Amino acid sequence: MKRILLLSALVSSVLLAGQKQYEISPMIGYDLTEGNIDIKNDGHFLGGVEVQFNSTDSKISPEFSILYSPKAKYEAGGDSSITRGAFNGVYTFDTTNNFVPFAKAGIGIENVGNETEANQDGFFLDAGVGTKYFFTEDIALKAEAIYLAKYANQNAGHFDSNLIAMVGLTFAFGDSTQPQPKEEPKQEVIKEEPVVVAQPIDGDDDNDGVLNSKDQCPNTKAGLEVDEKGCELDSDKDGVLNSLDICPNTPIGANVNSDGCPQEVTLQINFQTNSSDITSASTTYVDKFAEFLKTYSNYSAKIVGYTDSKGSAAYNKKLSQKRADSVVNALKERGVDPKQLSSDGMGEENPVADNSTKEGRAKNRRIEAELTKH
Repeated sequence: MKRILLLSALVSSVLLAGQKQYEISPMIGYDLTEGNIDIKNDGHFLGGVEVQFNSTDSKISPEFSILYSPKAKYEAGGDSSITRGAFNGVYTFDTTNNFVPFAKAGIGIENVGNETEANQDGFFLDAGVGTKYFFTEDIALKAEAIYLAKYANQNAGHFDSNLIAMVGLTFAFGDSTQPQPKEEPKQEVIKEEPVVVAQPIDGDDDNDGVLNSKDQCPNTKAGLEVDEKGCELDSDKDGVLNSLDICPNTPIGANVNSDGCPQEVTLQINFQTNSSDITSASTTYVDKFAEFLKTYSNYSAKIVGYTDSKGSAAYNKKLSQKRADSVVNALKERGVDPKQLSSDGMGEENPVADNSTKEGRAKNRRIEAELTKH
């Protein structure tokens, strides 16, 4: 009996990932028998298959199992096969930290291939516990311990005890049938038809999408984007309508001409330290300004260079002139008419920020373009 209790304590819990409608579990294990049936060393190996049918309507699932011991050796010599068939009810507990233990109990019949006086065919009752651990949604490791009490005629009403410990793989398949919600009887809803009040005809004479009764700009040209009042938009709020604005992203508050362009534009062009070479990161801005001047040839641009206050004023004057000339040359290379371009170097004059800070000095090192419309 001590050996039976020890073997029972070695069965470990494992995980259960999810429940399918059917489970088939090939199993192997060891049967530790009571000494009075004369099995040598009181035990033998066995294997078998367990088939379980799950339902979402109940925590108790039916299970059918067949267990087979090919060779149980007798103390007196010889051996015998033992075949068992059982029907059990399996109760599955709630998941706790991914562990789903189960317990089961049932009844079965045992056939002894080579009967002896101490070991004969008979019916048995069984009960067990175990757990499963799913490696994937469909495959799990299964471990369980089962106590089996067999009734045989020769024992005059007594039961022979067996303790079986098994492990195996569970293959699950088939989605569990989910209970269908009961359909509530549909109540007929009688909808009242809305009363339609005749409205006066309201047209849209200028075809801008705003009805005449709300259109405050009734003669808008076709195709122009308008606001809810039917008036053409001024997206950058510079006082020049979008259809006339050739500089659509002018900063708010800047003084602009009739084309919506400011008189001075700060070009985001950077240079290497103490150099008039334009950095590669600034070429995009040079390209865009060149396209503007080529498109609107009625504009000329005076390129003005500035520096911060570091260094001598004379040096900064020369450096700013070189940088302004460098931008002019870059614009010419991109096809801008030289007649549209001029340059000037202002050095550290006209700062737009505080030269005592790093950020202020960075803002003062700039290139500006003074635009003139002809």
